[in-house]
Amino acid sequence: MNPNIFTSPIYSVAEDGSGVAKCDGYTVFVKGAVIGDVCKIEITKRNKTYGFGKLLEVITPSQSRITPICPQFEGCGGCTLLHTDYETQLKIKAETVYNALTRIGNFEDIIVHSATPSVPDLHYRNKSQYPVGGSCANVKIGFYAPRSHNVINSDSCAIENPDARIILNAFRSWMEKYKVAPYNEEKHTGTIRHIYSRAGESIMVVVVSRTREIEHLDELKEALLSLDLSKPIGGIVVNINSQKTNTILGKYDYVIYGEKFIYAKIEDITYKVNYKSFFQVNPYTTNLLYKKAMELCNLTGNETVFDLYCGIGTISLFLAKAAKKVIGVEIVPEAIEDARENARLNNITNAEFYCGAAEDVCSGIIKAGEKADVVVVDPPRKGCDEKLLDAIGKMKPEKIVYVSCNVSTLARDARILHEKYGYKMKEAFPFDQFPHSMHVEAVVSLTLN
Repeated sequence: MNPNIFTSPIYSVAEDGSGVAKCDGYTVFVKGAVIGDVCKIEITKRNKTYGFGKLLEVITPSQSRITPICPQFEGCGGCTLLHTDYETQLKIKAETVYNALTRIGNFEDIIVHSATPSVPDLHYRNKSQYPVGGSCANVKIGFYAPRSHNVINSDSCAIENPDARIILNAFRSWMEKYKVAPYNEEKHTGTIRHIYSRAGESIMVVVVSRTREIEHLDELKEALLSLDLSKPIGGIVVNINSQKTNTILGKYDYVIYGEKFIYAKIEDITYKVNYKSFFQVNPYTTNLLYKKAMELCNLTGNETVFDLYCGIGTISLFLAKAAKKVIGVEIVPEAIEDARENARLNNITNAEFYCGAAEDVCSGIIKAGEKADVVVVDPPRKGCDEKLLDAIGKMKPEKIVYVSCNVSTLARDARILHEKYGYKMKEAFPFDQFPHSMHVEAVVSLTLN
């Protein structure tokens, strides 16, 4: 009898979407298993306190198990929960938020509401980004195989905007027809590294190249502009990344058609979005997430609000409609340019924007005499710098509204604000910005009362 083969129910789901099984109390992570399954598993790797297993057989399928809609589910690894029904996914995400806030944040009696779903939960992404590989005779555009940089051709995607697939196929045809060389990461040769598209009121197409000069660009422009898309193409940009790096975008670019930005709308606010600027990829849930942030701010029109990590002013302009004054801070220069333009575009005069690291700029603003009644933070996945948390805590705003794309760092930061400065948190609101993945966003309010 093989001691590495055992049978177990799947008790929960790990951060990477793997099922969690137990073998005589020993935790085993099993890719492809669904919470509620009873599985036959073989342990393939053992660490001291946990191991990894191969799913040999689903003995009793979970009621939550479904057939993945995407034929590339196993090879891609992007939608790790696509074999789990959507209602169960939402429950998993709410539980993820609860576990982070109680285990990492040490918050007791916290109320975590049901996760707000994305409607629709398929084809919701307004931005699609693809690595390019292969050879001139066999161009590969799609995704990296799991735990590698081997490019796999993508024939379909369940979550991307359908227009993105049409654009991808046009690129592949153009490259093969004119023998435009794909980038070779190991040799640092070839030309085309990535392509991506972003949709708003129009569509932006970006081609990332190792070299400035690309042959047959006129033919590419003609091919893209002749596509039958749901929205017009507003810009085609070449971005040059000549560095041997995993970073996708380079510093320099040039436009071959239109502009290097598009316009997008949330509610009654129009945003100018540079292709380098961050903008939420799920327009359906973003609206609801920002409404909840506004609701938690509970503005009366007399408050000064700091919006830190403000991006292109997405939340700032929402806040400005209800606040006395909004001060936004963002480190990306292009985003700050867009934020200022967006304020002008929407005739908003009570919002100011500063470029720089939030922890540095915020301290300078406070020294200059500004004080926030409400602070909104929407940091990247690494969370807030502790220097920034200290600056906020010492300023003692009545309320901090934290919009999080990583609930582990949310829990860590909220714990610091609670333990050092006395801020309390009573409830959390999860939002499903990325259906069929383990990713979950959350909004919370921290107050001194």
